[in-house]
Amino acid sequence: MLGGLALSLAAPRALAAEARYRLSITPKPYADALIELGVQSNVSIIGTSACGPGGNVGVVGVLSLDEALTRLLAGAPCSYKVLDPRTVRIAEAAPTRAPEPIRAVNLVAELLVTATKRPASVSRLPASVTVITRDQIELTGAADVVQTTGQLSGVLTTNLGPGRDKLILRGLSDGAFTGRARSSVGSYLDDAPVNYNAPDPDLRLVDIERIEVVRGPQGALYGSGSLSGVYRIVTRKPDMTGFAFGAAGTTASTVGGAPSNEFEAYANLPLYRDVAAVRVVGYRDVQGGFIDNTSLRLSNVDRTERDGGRAALRLQPNDAWQLDLALTAQRLRSKDTQYTTPSAANATSRQTRVQEGHKNDFSEASATLRGELGWATLRATVAMTDHVFSSQYDASAPDVLKDFGALPSDLGVYYERTRVNMVEQDTVLRSSRPGPLSWLIGLYGIATVEKTPTALEIQSPTGPLERVYTEQRRDRVREAAAYGEAAYQFRPRWTAAFGGRLFSSDVKTVAEIVARPPGVSRTFEGSRGFQGFSPKLSLQYEFASGDLVYGLFSEGYRPGGFNSGGFFQIRDSRLSFKPDRLRNYEIGWKSRLLEKRLAVRAAVFFDQWTNIQTDQYRPSGLPFTGNVGDAELTGLEAEASYDFSFGLSVQASGLWAASKITRTNTDFAPQLISSLPGVPKLSGGVVAVYQRALPRNLTLRLVGEASYVGGSALSFDASKPSQMGEYARIKLSAQLAGRDWNATLFVTNPTNARGDTFAYGNPFTFGTVRQSTPQRPRTVGLRLAVNY
Repeated sequence: MLGGLALSLAAPRALAAEARYRLSITPKPYADALIELGVQSNVSIIGTSACGPGGNVGVVGVLSLDEALTRLLAGAPCSYKVLDPRTVRIAEAAPTRAPEPIRAVNLVAELLVTATKRPASVSRLPASVTVITRDQIELTGAADVVQTTGQLSGVLTTNLGPGRDKLILRGLSDGAFTGRARSSVGSYLDDAPVNYNAPDPDLRLVDIERIEVVRGPQGALYGSGSLSGVYRIVTRKPDMTGFAFGAAGTTASTVGGAPSNEFEAYANLPLYRDVAAVRVVGYRDVQGGFIDNTSLRLSNVDRTERDGGRAALRLQPNDAWQLDLALTAQRLRSKDTQYTTPSAANATSRQTRVQEGHKNDFSEASATLRGELGWATLRATVAMTDHVFSSQYDASAPDVLKDFGALPSDLGVYYERTRVNMVEQDTVLRSSRPGPLSWLIGLYGIATVEKTPTALEIQSPTGPLERVYTEQRRDRVREAAAYGEAAYQFRPRWTAAFGGRLFSSDVKTVAEIVARPPGVSRTFEGSRGFQGFSPKLSLQYEFASGDLVYGLFSEGYRPGGFNSGGFFQIRDSRLSFKPDRLRNYEIGWKSRLLEKRLAVRAAVFFDQWTNIQTDQYRPSGLPFTGNVGDAELTGLEAEASYDFSFGLSVQASGLWAASKITRTNTDFAPQLISSLPGVPKLSGGVVAVYQRALPRNLTLRLVGEASYVGGSALSFDASKPSQMGEYARIKLSAQLAGRDWNATLFVTNPTNARGDTFAYGNPFTFGTVRQSTPQRPRTVGLRLAVNY
């Protein structure tokens, strides 16, 4: 009986080998051919860049996966390994004779992405897509989302501090603050959403397969959380074929600041060959502070601690079905914020009467089922998210406390805490057979409950803290949607696609406000429903050379909501805010030139944004959400990568964006700036990697990374002018690597520049006290890593 069980459990690999696919892959470089194999066979092929830029291979016929891979990679400088019936990993071939010069890290390689909810080649998608591979993440030492932005065209972030930032794509900024408006960027961990309207949780990038960014509104496929695009973190999955372990430690020293240290580790363990495996990740890092609080006589107050991990289980009962279970948790604590006030003693100090700490705890459990039905592929994901974050502010500004009879010498402390619980399901059915017509249909649902208690306390020099204002608020959001997309090759090289999403959202808010006179205590209850359709249309032409040109129209949207808080009764016109909608018109070009060593991608776009939602602050310092008006944005984004023959690979990206406000809501503010805030006209970055083989099978890698962010205004409100930007970020590193280990010496901000990265920190003095966030001073560090 045990023998029969073992035979049945071993069957998946045999069945995978016997499954046959009708393939038609014309001759092309190894990496391109493998990507095309993955698309035509509906198999995930990871690490195609290991084959380098060479080759001219193809296959035609009805073949098994093993047969196709064997033919394509005959004589190639790479090999393949079937991890499970739906996943293949490509790696450099082991040398059989004297070791050859080690291939340079390739920033030009063709890549397979799934952010569009189907496997597709980046160079053949009618959309603006960028991918950062695992090699690039590790070489550049990108530890979190903020540290990847300089490597991605059109991706920016605010810099309030760890666990407090928001992403901005393509210059489509609704302002620098987070509040009731849903995030304009859909952030995902694999197939599960990370947040609703919260700041980014700042998940540490450990054991990551790749990062995928799709720019432009993705309302048809992702719904209301993707007004300006999608940022997706794809983790490495359990490998059923063998044990693996890796660990790394980092120590760093900052000029004028406290030391920092990091530790991370991962392990992969097959539980039963070809049937089950588990993968676990753990990490902890401490970022030493460099800001001093002269009022409290404290140094390096902005220390941040982050620890967390992931656990993933993959079950493969047969070659047709696969189940992934995942659990992610992270805890982040910042003792204080990182902004400064120019009136303080020096450029890295400020004066506040309390420490303005922040906490951000994130946990998520998800289950994803994938199945092959013969005529289609099913993917169903269920995820549950618990996100808790809180902040404390010095609210001692006289204009804030005077309504409660406080004296200038009195201390004010404001507390806010938010807990968001989300349950989401997304079921997608897509075509799996090759042919001129491909399609997908999906059903989506999400339920969100957000609880937000806030409080203001005042303390006289001789008395205890007294609570003078509280709000207990609860928001419930329900959204259901049906969506689909179909692409048809109606003529050779011509493909047209149409898709859309039919959605319905319901929002309900209940709040209880208690305020000491002359403040007004009250209750609030409101509910609204929103329905609509978000379309998508594209047309593309692929040249014989593989170049692609495309035109795209897409839309994004966000539901409306309610305002409830404030010391006094809110006037009727500000009790609610309307939905906003963004329409995108785009023309793009993608090309591989100079024997495929040069990859170029560019897009020109024009966006119309109506009823823009924005989170702002009243003069009292309390938040509200309003519709600022309408805007138009015209932009050009471009990316180029070149792989030199002597071991150097260079990648450059840039965004030019010009926006203007076309209609103003005079109820929002008496005077607005003329463009979108937080958006420089020009931003960009460059990454260069040089690799050289050394004796004793060692490798030297030199990495340089630089990015530039132009100047911009912080707020829509012209009465609060606050300029920021006009700075560059630089990081240099040198790595010595062996077969299973590497050591990296790095320096960030080598010139010790102090550009203002974010002109905000405290809502109660914003507009009256100049606030700025300097770059972290020069930091030198050493990282040691092992992988087995």
